[in-house]
Amino acid sequence: MALRTVTGFKRLFLVLGDDMSRAADLVSVLESASSLVVVCHDNPDPDCLASALALETIADEHDVEEVVITYGGEISHQQNRAFVNMLALTVVPLEDVAFEEFDCLAFVDHTSGQNTSLDTALEPDIVVDHHPNGGGDAEFADIRTEYGATATIFVEYLEEFDIELTSRLASALLFALHRERLDFVREPTRREYEAALAVYPDAELEVLEQLYGSAFSPGTLDAIGRAIDTRERRGSSLVANVGKTGETDALPQAADYLLNLEGVDTVLVYGIVGDAIRISGRSIDPRINMGETLDDGFGDLGSAGGHHDMAGGYIELGIFADDAGDAEQLLEFVSGRISNRFFEALNLDD
Repeated sequence: MALRTVTGFKRLFLVLGDDMSRAADLVSVLESASSLVVVCHDNPDPDCLASALALETIADEHDVEEVVITYGGEISHQQNRAFVNMLALTVVPLEDVAFEEFDCLAFVDHTSGQNTSLDTALEPDIVVDHHPNGGGDAEFADIRTEYGATATIFVEYLEEFDIELTSRLASALLFALHRERLDFVREPTRREYEAALAVYPDAELEVLEQLYGSAFSPGTLDAIGRAIDTRERRGSSLVANVGKTGETDALPQAADYLLNLEGVDTVLVYGIVGDAIRISGRSIDPRINMGETLDDGFGDLGSAGGHHDMAGGYIELGIFADDAGDAEQLLEFVSGRISNRFFEALNLDD
């Protein structure tokens, strides 16, 4: 059964006619390759994973013989793990991929040097993203910052190519659209609604219900509890730490939870994950650009950035990495500095 088309989605294509020529440009790159490796950003979320699956589908349709999806970091968020398992996604860690054996390298939901532990010497041939960063020297780059999700771009590609949607792919894209825009509450665009309507008829709603019912892991619950106990508030902004955790995705979940506190509209959560201090920020204040705020506050110490309403980053521990085992002492040493940098970036006095 061919991908169903809704009236609103057709209108969207008429408005974005120039954008649709990008689909043909993408195909011209794929047709010159016999193998493709699709790189997700570190600790990939459903938007990134569903976009990678969609690109794999497009590549298969255009006779790319071998496609591998890879990622850095870990898949620790309970919904993300369930997403991979229930939809039977085949994804492999970066260290298990021999990149020199592939003709074509693609980045989805991120750009070169942003939120990836991949060697920066490896330049992508294809970049598809909705974050506010350039596509570098990629042969094909489709960066649409006016979109709310990378999955939306791929729904448009699939419609343009008239590719049949399997229930697996439709379910992945629909869940990605919901999660990226937090059930269409956090700054969706009309395009996300249109894309969701396009894939909805072929999605398995029972699968989505099970994904939403994924349980918290004990580690995530402990991290949220620690964030509640350590919260420091200044005005309507709040900073908290989750201590040392093995679950990177516990940080944004803790930030989302603390954002529900009455009178709070901006949250930063940090903690030690591996050999780095990870940070995750959330804001519902329209005056605050969280991506710029974290870059201003921590960009000189490591890597930070993201969206207007959500962002993240990390600071390498460097010479303190050997002391990471004593997490309490290390967090005590850095906590005041992290809080002060964040509040100063928000122009908040003591």
